[in-house]
Amino acid sequence: MALLLADAGRLTQDQFTQGVIETIIIESQIIQMLPFVDVVGSALVYNQEATTGSASWYAVDDTWTEAATTVTQKTTTLKILGGDVDVDNFLQQTYRNPNDLRAEVIAEKAKAVAYAFNDAFFNGTGLTNQPTGIFNLVTAGQTLALGGAVYSLDLLDQLIDLVKPGKPDAILMSKRSRRQLKALMRASGSQIENDLNKFGQRISYYDGIPIVVDDNISDAGGVGTNQSKIAAVKFGFNTGVCGLMNGMIQAEDVGNLETKDARRTRLKWYVGLCNFSDLALAVMTGVI
Repeated sequence: MALLLADAGRLTQDQFTQGVIETIIIESQIIQMLPFVDVVGSALVYNQEATTGSASWYAVDDTWTEAATTVTQKTTTLKILGGDVDVDNFLQQTYRNPNDLRAEVIAEKAKAVAYAFNDAFFNGTGLTNQPTGIFNLVTAGQTLALGGAVYSLDLLDQLIDLVKPGKPDAILMSKRSRRQLKALMRASGSQIENDLNKFGQRISYYDGIPIVVDDNISDAGGVGTNQSKIAAVKFGFNTGVCGLMNGMIQAEDVGNLETKDARRTRLKWYVGLCNFSDLALAVMTGVI
């Protein structure tokens, strides 16, 4: 069963770990929305639907023929994300509230973990110990290539329609693309929708679909200059884009160091990303 990280975090009894998870969630709208499934072992072997089996109409006493769904077996391995943070023992002892000092520096490291995951979620290549991100998971048939053109509301609707079945769970874009979307909405005589999510953060919506803006979507990442990407994605275990992990994020007390007067805490997360259905992900490229 897949759980949002916020829900999975409530299952741990370690309040310190809960605090780390809460920091990561607040810093990443992607992690707020992405379901995670707990993986036994270091990899997940899964079947991705390739073609859908057909159904036919038959007359009485007809011969029935079998037309099964075909699948492609894929494997996604977990990666190791984390970092060490040291607290100087002198500062720890002389600080007015030692617990506050340790919590502050670990919270900063938790933010770094969230930012690193965000980057890999979009741009990960599957190399250099990173998972494969959505811009490299998308298939050619789910790519809408503008080739260096300004997108329109019609093109955005076309991107949304590539995701099946139903609507995507989120539209992912850069800040520049969001500004363009607001301008397009004003020119059409309407306004972009806004509301607060359950974390108290203001979220914009297009056609009822949440818009996630992330700095890891580059406006200079296309074939030409000043080109960006916009993605439409459906999340879900067995149905769409899903996170993988083995156990929760861990805050490990490494202890006092030999080479300096400091105590080290290690944050580590055995995590991955996969897409269970090609139709759950679509990307518009060459956006200016």
